[in-house]
Amino acid sequence: MGRIIAFDIGNKRIGVAISDPFNSMALPLETYWRKNFEKDLNYLANLAKEKGADTIVCGLPLNFDGSKSEQTALTESFVEELKKRTDIPIVFQDERFTTMEARRVLIEADMRREKRKDVIDKIAASYILEDYMRKINK
Repeated sequence: MGRIIAFDIGNKRIGVAISDPFNSMALPLETYWRKNFEKDLNYLANLAKEKGADTIVCGLPLNFDGSKSEQTALTESFVEELKKRTDIPIVFQDERFTTMEARRVLIEADMRREKRKDVIDKIAASYILEDYMRKINK
């Protein structure tokens, strides 16, 4: 069983988290600052391969009521293009509360706003991955 990698896809940054070798814990990996569409897609596809992932989990940003938004459509079209660059299966995971939860934890840890920008996305990605692993391990 390979690792699972998760992406929290935003307009400016993409948070990345990866599972431990036993797929029992989600570990924040990095915050990738987006450059351009092609570079972003190639970077993520290569990273997943390099890390030995056998599943890619992408956070799906839905509205609070579960309906789709403009951001949902942007994420879905990005993932459609990512699928063309990798043979690793890609699944979506509802990410409705992950960024809010990550922000709350970082504020409670008294982290300054500038520093939060560098870590919030990879923390959110780790929550997306945790939710996914909880779902598949039931």
